[in-house]
Amino acid sequence: MFKSGVGFLALFGLGWWLLGSSAFDGVMRQALLVSGCAVTVGLMLAARRFLPSSAGGPLPVARRRRFNQINGLQWLLIIAIVAVCRHAGVPVLVPPLVAVVVGLHFLPLAAVFEQPRLRIPAALLVASGAAGMAVWLANGPHETVRLVVGLASALSLWAMATWTVAGVASATGQRPGSEGSGA
Repeated sequence: MFKSGVGFLALFGLGWWLLGSSAFDGVMRQALLVSGCAVTVGLMLAARRFLPSSAGGPLPVARRRRFNQINGLQWLLIIAIVAVCRHAGVPVLVPPLVAVVVGLHFLPLAAVFEQPRLRIPAALLVASGAAGMAVWLANGPHETVRLVVGLASALSLWAMATWTVAGVASATGQRPGSEGSGA
C-alpha cells in the first residue's frame, strides 16, 4: 500500500483535509473530520484489498537516491517557507506556498517512478496553492485560505490514490465484492 504510494497519498490527503476543515467549528467540523478519516481508511483498505503486495516494489538504488533527494529538498523548502512566513508575520501563506512546493515535487517524481500521471496532482496542488494566494491577495479571511488550499489539495491527493487503486483493480479484473484478494 505504501510502496504503491496510495498510503502516502491517503495520509497526506487527510492532513490537507484537516487543514481545510479547520475553517469550520462545531458539528460541521466534526462531520468533516469523521468523513476525512473515513475516506483515508477506505482508501487504505481498498489499496490493501486490490493492490498486490508487491505493488511498487523496491526502488533501484539510483532511483531511491533521486527520490530521497527530491523529498529532502521538498522538506527543506517547507521548513524555509514556515520560517520565512512566521518571521514576516504572514503564517496564512504557509499552506498555499507549501501546496505549490508539494505540487512541484511531483514533477520530478513522475520521472523517477515513470508515472507521467503524477503531473496531474502536481498541477492540481499548484492550482490549489495559487487559489489560496488569490484569496489572500483579495483580502479574504484566513479561514477561507485554509479551506480552499486544504480541501482542494486533499481531494487532489485522494483522487490520485483512488485512480491508482481503480487502475490496478480494473487491470487485474477485480471489482468490489469479487473473491480474489490482491494483498
